[in-house]
Amino acid sequence: MNAKNILLELKFKAIRSSGAGGQHVNKTSSKIELTFDVANSNALSEYQKTVVKQKLSSKLTKEHVLILFCEETRSQHKNKELAIKRFLKLIETSLIRPKKRKATKPSLSALKRKAENKQRNSVKKALRKKPKLD
Repeated sequence: MNAKNILLELKFKAIRSSGAGGQHVNKTSSKIELTFDVANSNALSEYQKTVVKQKLSSKLTKEHVLILFCEETRSQHKNKELAIKRFLKLIETSLIRPKKRKATKPSLSALKRKAENKQRNSVKKALRKKPKLD
């Protein structure tokens, strides 16, 4: 994954932000909408595209477009920077391969401990029963 090539494929749109800001909020567009078309990306390989589509399926549209919004600050430029950082982190984390699990079996001492605990519990519960009157 080449970050520079990906950044060239991002599309930005400035929208009016909601929330606090008084009269100023009604005339400035500080909220940023970042869109990235995963399916038609040249920066990602076919394998990377399939991985991203799988892992970010809940965040993608039906056309495999990733949409992120940022309206944390009142500055359009800061919101754009935050959106880019968030996007890059999202793509990086989705492309990380999980480690393969190595199958192991429990040690003899662990098995012994488990059996002793089971025996202790069974004795404890047996003592809770009412005594039999013969």
